[in-house]
Amino acid sequence: MFQRYALQRAFTLPTGYAVTPPVRNTVKRRLASTEMPKLKGAADNAFNRERIAVRQHAAASSDLWRKLSIYVAVPCLILGSLNARNLWVEHWEHWETLPPLEERIEYDYMNIRTKKFPWGDGDKTLFWNDKVNYHNKNKD
Repeated sequence: MFQRYALQRAFTLPTGYAVTPPVRNTVKRRLASTEMPKLKGAADNAFNRERIAVRQHAAASSDLWRKLSIYVAVPCLILGSLNARNLWVEHWEHWETLPPLEERIEYDYMNIRTKKFPWGDGDKTLFWNDKVNYHNKNKD
């Protein structure tokens, strides 16, 4: 009994107003913010009612978008990533069945060089990949 009285005295200002602990105060404020305030007297006008309606609509639509983000967007990203990985694996499995780069047919429209590139040995493009690109310099 004495402890309760001591705590009550500790959270009471000299003027008689009780001070609630910060955690409890935050929880109360959070729970109170979701309820529709009761308007009485002069505060019950069209402007205040519209502000309350806008606040409720914003809360409902933010809840909708949060649920859409969690339950729709995240699974779609996961499924899309799995699909992209499967396509990537299939592509490289197919690539391994092709003949080596040196034995492939090099058509006239491939690797046209009218002048040297200003980087490297002058033969390779900026996005050159030795695993997939090949240019036989002797054919020029």
